[in-house]
Amino acid sequence: MESYRVEKQASRRIALPDADAEIEPVPTVGGGHKHEPELDRLSNIIKAFNDQFGNIPWTDADRVRKLITEEIPARVAADTAYQNARKHSDKQNARIEHDKALVRVMTALLQDDTELFKQFSDNESFRRWLTDMVFDLTYSEAGSTG
Repeated sequence: MESYRVEKQASRRIALPDADAEIEPVPTVGGGHKHEPELDRLSNIIKAFNDQFGNIPWTDADRVRKLITEEIPARVAADTAYQNARKHSDKQNARIEHDKALVRVMTALLQDDTELFKQFSDNESFRRWLTDMVFDLTYSEAGSTG
C-alpha cells in the first residue's frame, strides 16, 4: 500500500489588493468562434515539466526528458487501437484509447525505466500531466496529417 499515499506538493498564497472592486461582465462579442489550438513547442513542454516536476531527483534527467518528449508520444501514436480511434471516432473515444495506449507504453517501460514508471504509477499529478501532454501531442498530429 506504499504506492497509494497523499503527498502535499505545494502551498501558495494569492495576494489580492485590499480594495473595492467590480467584476466585469462576460463579453458578448466574439462568441461562437472556435480558436485554433496552439501547439506547444518542445521548449514549452520541457519548461512545464521542470516547473511542475523539477524537484524529482531523476537519476538521468536528460534520458527521462527525451522519453517524455519524444519516445513515449511516438510509441502512443504508433498504437494501432489509438490510431483507429483517432481516425474513426470522436475526441472523447480517442482519449479513452489514448489513455489505454499510454498505460501499455508505460508498462512496457517498467522493465527498463522503473524510476519513470514509479512516478507514473505513484504520482497522480505527474500521471495527469503526462497523460494530457501526450494526448495533446498525439491527437493534434492526427488532425494535421489526416
